[in-house]
Amino acid sequence: MSVFLSGSSDVTPATWSRRVSVAPMLDWTDRHCRYFLRLISRHTLLYTEMVTTGALLHGDRERFLAYDSDEHPLALQLGGSEPQDLAACARMAEHYGYDEVNLNVGCPSDRVQSGRFGACLMAEPALVADCVAAMRAACGLPVTVKTRIGIDDRDSYEELTAFIDTVHRAGCQTFIIHARKAWLQGLSPRENREVPPLRHDWVFRLKQDFPELEIILNGGVKDLDTVGEALRLVDGVMLGREAYHNPYVLAQVDGRFYGDAHPIPSRHQVVARFLPYVEVRLSEGVPLQAMTRHILGLFQGVPGARAWRRYISENAHRDGAGIEVIEEAANRVPA
Repeated sequence: MSVFLSGSSDVTPATWSRRVSVAPMLDWTDRHCRYFLRLISRHTLLYTEMVTTGALLHGDRERFLAYDSDEHPLALQLGGSEPQDLAACARMAEHYGYDEVNLNVGCPSDRVQSGRFGACLMAEPALVADCVAAMRAACGLPVTVKTRIGIDDRDSYEELTAFIDTVHRAGCQTFIIHARKAWLQGLSPRENREVPPLRHDWVFRLKQDFPELEIILNGGVKDLDTVGEALRLVDGVMLGREAYHNPYVLAQVDGRFYGDAHPIPSRHQVVARFLPYVEVRLSEGVPLQAMTRHILGLFQGVPGARAWRRYISENAHRDGAGIEVIEEAANRVPA
């Protein structure tokens, strides 16, 4: 884990919740992205990218698990299907101080399928149950499951409830439901996020049929009014790409959904608070572009947003580029 920098989040394990979260997004929600998002919202639960069990058991564990203390509350998402491998990785998650460990049963990519994990696991609810049971036995963290509403032609509501019931019996109390089914053949991962119709009504119905479970809605949510409406029917809402492309959407989350009266930081304040983090990472050899790629959407919808994006895009990759690139880009946006 890394140096504590700004003290931006003082949410404790006793106070965090899943009312609003940002989805695990491959190649996007890395540690730099999560630190940046935490500067905008103190309470939103953040997730890592999906990390495979093989990467942790046989690769550079520190690279995948290290994070800054300010990122809490923070959940680790795992990809895998071998119960004992997942148990070993769940122990790592607890050792590193994560607040939750999540099992991916929703990713439809060919690479994930070839490893027998992700959305294809919906066809094997008993195996998912075994994985959850092994993870729960290995650590004291909450073990959650993120899943689709179905796969291919196995897409009836009855099959979905049978899956939920089986995995719940293994001890899973929290299900994050991406309200689209996945086609495992014929659609790309991007198309699987857009083509299958959204069925928010199924997720709301699941909460009615399993009132004892924590049900989190994911998929197609793009504004906080929709979040507020959904929270009347489910326990939480997970934002995906909207939170990445328009991160300032999170600025009002703390006040609206957590009752936190702290002043909302302006976009320019967020930039200023991000700079010390960037300086530390630059001193460690992290390229500036690895961090600035996550902040391009901060000024979306504001005059000067295009100039902000353009200056960063044209200069962050240059040799020796430092925080002056971010400062100069911010100067192109009226305060």
